[in-house]
Amino acid sequence: MNINTLLYGVQCACGKHHRCDIRYVAIGKNAIAGIGDLSKEYDNILLVADENTYAAAGKQTVAALNGKKLSNVVFPGETVLIPNEEAIEQVMQKTEGTELIIGIGSGVIQDLCKYVSHTTGIPYYIVATAPSMDGYASTGAAMILGGMKVTVSAGVPAAIIADTDVLKNAPMEMIQAGYGDIVGKYSALNDWRLSQIVNDEYFCPYIYDLTMEMVQKTLKLADGLLKREEESVRVLMEALVIVGIAMSFAGSSRPASGSEHHLSHFFEITGIVNGEAYFPHGIDVAYSTVVTAQIREKLLSEPWPDAQYRLPRAKYVSQIHEIYGPVAEGCIALQDKIGLYEKDMLSVYQAKKSEICRVLADMPKAEDIQKMLAAVNLNMDAFYSLYSADKLRDAVSYAKELKDRYTVLWLYYDLFGGQAYES
Repeated sequence: MNINTLLYGVQCACGKHHRCDIRYVAIGKNAIAGIGDLSKEYDNILLVADENTYAAAGKQTVAALNGKKLSNVVFPGETVLIPNEEAIEQVMQKTEGTELIIGIGSGVIQDLCKYVSHTTGIPYYIVATAPSMDGYASTGAAMILGGMKVTVSAGVPAAIIADTDVLKNAPMEMIQAGYGDIVGKYSALNDWRLSQIVNDEYFCPYIYDLTMEMVQKTLKLADGLLKREEESVRVLMEALVIVGIAMSFAGSSRPASGSEHHLSHFFEITGIVNGEAYFPHGIDVAYSTVVTAQIREKLLSEPWPDAQYRLPRAKYVSQIHEIYGPVAEGCIALQDKIGLYEKDMLSVYQAKKSEICRVLADMPKAEDIQKMLAAVNLNMDAFYSLYSADKLRDAVSYAKELKDRYTVLWLYYDLFGGQAYES
């Protein structure tokens, strides 16, 4: 598939004209060498990286920008960079006089540059250093603001530069993360169809099929990715970018982010709040996809109750404070605004049970997802070793508090919230 042709947009049978405002995507050997020509209209350029990503692609980028006036923000590489207010301010302080921002990195660097670009109106490019996530081409910036994980609608990069000589040498867990992020689309796409049935949410078959095509292509890459084969890494990166374009087409992250991402965000936010370890985003997404598959299997195999589960307000507030600590009030305020706790969902579930179950069944079983992950040496034992049974139960019940999106976590909570989740 020609990505740059896809960027022209699609007049879709769903009735919308899908578009993505990225001007150019280059994925391949020596792709960084072309960034000088891409940047010929700009003189003052700000480079944003961390010490690790700068070591991976900084020198090549600087060499390709010979003759430009360059400044930079390089974050420490020994600690996890958090895309919060402090990091934003460090980049913002260097933007005066800047005509172009070039991020050198992957997830967090990408999100920071996207956010600052949106705030200042300065265009940005991203030089990818790992095939680790699908946000390169999406309109959302995943930020942590006020302690909350929020997705800010912040536009897309003007260009994506992905040099396979750099990508294939990324840390293996970053390559595994990209593969895992794509496997997670099984769950995200299923949640999208579920919400279409339950909430009459907009759904586009073209975007669904485009995303699922990338899943099927990625599953064939496992052996080559473990061997760091350049072509396998190139195809994975292409799949990640196309999924990002699909999100731009949809106008939200809905095709690519659902219950599996909410669980991943839970582990990240509670990890930051409590000073606890968590996996890289895509790996958490991959493992969490197994959990959401288990949830769907329970919903298909157990009798549905005749009453909708709800905690008394005081007990609910107490639990959220216990779990989320300083960000609890933000979670409560978000859910109060959405109002799902106040809705009678049981009547909807009963009326549409056959449709709901048909969609839930149209996803690989948990054991099949585990085999997909094992193909790139991701083993669920590592997941259960890092996260306690109590933490998993809290995640299944309350990861949904972090977002305003309906997923299978809501269906499970509404029907079986009073029963502790068991893996």
